[in-house]
Amino acid sequence: MGTKTVDEAANEATEVKSDAETVDVTKTDVTKTDVTKTDEEVTETEPETAAAEAAAAEDEDDLTEEEYAAELAKLGLEEPESASGVGQGAAAVVSAALGFISLSGGWIGTLAGARAQLNGQLHTASTASVATQIKEVYGTSWHATAIWAGLFALVAALVGVGALIRPAFGTPGKPQATWIKSVAWAGVVLGVVGLLLAVLKYTDALLAMPSAT
Repeated sequence: MGTKTVDEAANEATEVKSDAETVDVTKTDVTKTDVTKTDEEVTETEPETAAAEAAAAEDEDDLTEEEYAAELAKLGLEEPESASGVGQGAAAVVSAALGFISLSGGWIGTLAGARAQLNGQLHTASTASVATQIKEVYGTSWHATAIWAGLFALVAALVGVGALIRPAFGTPGKPQATWIKSVAWAGVVLGVVGLLLAVLKYTDALLAMPSAT
């Protein structure tokens, strides 16, 4: 009674094999589903990443210096030391200072004017006409002062322009601080105004020497 026939054993083997195949097919379907799901996630993630990078590129120019540093910190990057803006700020301040000196005068211009006046007195005879004495003593002095004022103004304008265009040759997308732009523009304006006044003074178009008659 406990002995199985050949047909019963064959049927049981067929059922076990069918169950194993069912499990394998189910496992395979699950694997295919996971792979398909992973592909869909990658496909969905790539456009989102591209859109985020495009938006970041568009907003990059509007970032302040602090926001730019924060974004670099989030990405795990470090801000280059050469792009810290210290040199640009120093150049802007120097430009504004030189522009102010060109308008108000400085000890170099005063010394040059005094030296030119002394030379005029030494090389002008006491018997010379009043017009000649005015020209040689005071005219050369005023012209010397105008020359030095013009040099200060020219250097101020050049340094200011250099500070403004420096970011174009530095780190791409690195914003320039607002105060650096303001001070640099102030130096450029003061330099241009000072240079114009110096030219007008040297040509006697402004504050010309008084006439001897």
